[in-house]
This record gives sequence, C-alpha cells and structure tokens, in this order.
Amino acid sequence: MQTGADPAASDSLHVSLVAIPEAVVSTLGGIFDVMNAFAVLPAASDVIRGGPPFRVEIVGVTAEPLELASRVPITVQRSIASLDHTDIIIVPSVLLPADGWRKGRYPELIAWVRAMHARGALICSACSGLFLLAETGLFDGMDATVHFGYADAFRASFPQVPVHPERVLVVCGRREELISSGASMTWHDLVLYLIARHAGASAAQAIARFFALQWHQDGLAPYIVFEGRRDHGDTAIQTAQEWISSHFSVANPIEEMVRRAGLTERTFKRRFTQATGVSPIAYIQRLRVEDAKRRLERTDMPVDEISWQVGYEEPAFFRRLFKRMTGLAPGTYRRRFRMPDYARPAKG
Repeated sequence: MQTGADPAASDSLHVSLVAIPEAVVSTLGGIFDVMNAFAVLPAASDVIRGGPPFRVEIVGVTAEPLELASRVPITVQRSIASLDHTDIIIVPSVLLPADGWRKGRYPELIAWVRAMHARGALICSACSGLFLLAETGLFDGMDATVHFGYADAFRASFPQVPVHPERVLVVCGRREELISSGASMTWHDLVLYLIARHAGASAAQAIARFFALQWHQDGLAPYIVFEGRRDHGDTAIQTAQEWISSHFSVANPIEEMVRRAGLTERTFKRRFTQATGVSPIAYIQRLRVEDAKRRLERTDMPVDEISWQVGYEEPAFFRRLFKRMTGLAPGTYRRRFRMPDYARPAKG
C-alpha cells in the first residue's frame, strides 16, 4: 500500500505496525512479512477469497527513516498524524535500556492509540511492546503477558496491569480487542491468531506451513529459568540461599537451612517465604527441576538417574513434579530442548 492511501477505502483490514527507536527489527520485520504474505505470495493468496485480508504499514510519529534498537535503519511509511482510522495496531518487541522503561517519551503515540481504540481498533503487543501500550491505561486491570525476562521490571513500572509471563497469548477486553503475546518468538502466535480471527483457520494453517511457524501450545513455563530472589536484604535467608544453591539434592535440606540461618523452623519458613516469594520446599523443588532441565538438555542420562541426581528417590514423583512445573514430561522436554544431531559440531 502506498503512503498517503486511505486505509478505510478497502475491504482489507489496515494494520499499523508501530516503529519507535527501541523497537526490535526481527519482530517488526517478521510481523510485517507474515501479515503481508497474502499480498505478495501466491501460495498464501490461494487460500483466501478476494483480496488480501490485511494491508500492513509501518507507522510512527513521523514518516522518515528511523534507526531501531539494533541500529538497523528502516523507513516509517506513514505518520500517525495522517491516520484517523486503522483496524489493528501492533507494537513489536522493544529493547529496554539499562535504566528501564522511561515513561512519557511518546505522548503523541499514546494519544493516537487511545483514539484508535475508541474508534474500534484492536490493540496488540508483541513481547515487551506492552511497555508502550501500558502507558495508554487501556490494560489497567486487564490480564496480559510480557517477556518473562522483563516481567519484574514491568510490574514495577505498571503495577495496575496483572501480567502472566508464562502465558503465550492473552486476549481480553469487552470486545476482545486487547491482545498481548509473551516472550520473543510468540509473535508467531499473535499473527497466527489475528489471521485465524480475520481470515479463517485455513489461512492461518497455510501461513504456518509456509513459514514453518509453530503455536507455542505448551506455554512458556518450559523456557523460564528459575532464579531465586536475592535482593530482599534478609541476611539469614541469603545465607541459606547461598548454601542451598549447591546443596539442593541433599536429604532434608530444609532442616540444614534452618540450622544455618540460626532461626526457629517456624520463623525461618515465614521469613524465607516473605523474602523470596516462595516457600522453602517450593524453592528447593524449583532448583531441582532447573538442574534436571539442564541434564535433560545436555546429557543422555536416563530420567530415573536424573531423578536420583537432583534429590528424588522416587522417579514417579519426580516425573509428576517436573510436568507440573514445566508443563512437559521429562522425555518430551528432552526432545523439545536438546540440541538436534544435525546442529552439533562434528567430532574428530
């Protein structure tokens, strides 16, 4: 679509892909190419009737060249000032600076998103794009998801938005018009959802096959690495955490942590939960499962042996715990995350 054309003059839905200097080029470019596929790829257009379901434009505060977070230049095709209607707004992943997200830098964008929402537009974030959209206030009190690596920073900046980083895609709002996707490549799930919603399941399946995209149907829990909170300032609990980080597989680890902390068991459990956000037994279970994940990824060790190595004598209990915490059985996790043979360095 040419810059200057009227988005409302076609039956295709107009998609505004927002570009700001913090945007990540891989997400922005990937979303553009996949949603624009119906307009440029015969194999994609063959599965729909009529014209392309979407017309995608990169929009921004001004229509001019823009350098993104990785210093790759792109061209903003249209300024938001020239758009008084759009059907779908997508904010791609953003890269947070060392001092975190700084609010108030894009007042024109925030006002425009609010106005477009009031006129019926879907508002979508991919990964950390939620930081920008949260400034609109539209997600206040609404469930959402964001990259698990940014979840704590997001909660600190926007405590009024409940986020669930283990979830792949969250759709909420009275019109199901507020959509967020989780970590990094879950933009695949976002665009496939939008295609299925507006062009049909067959179109989404055809696009998924053509680009080899996959739905993250098992959620994001398998990807999340547990790191116990250490910034709480409770020295006795920190001492226990330091010890358990390398002794989680021993028998009766809580008794030893209590002894090392120099507290009564009841006081220790209360302070530990208050400081870390999880109970001592849950903390130990997460450390053990995290170690098991690494062993499954990097070794051929049988699951029963891994169970014993991380501190569980009963393999059946370990298997149930592992699946409850990661969403996958140990064997499935190994197949999913172990480096495939074709990608391994040749020996000798």
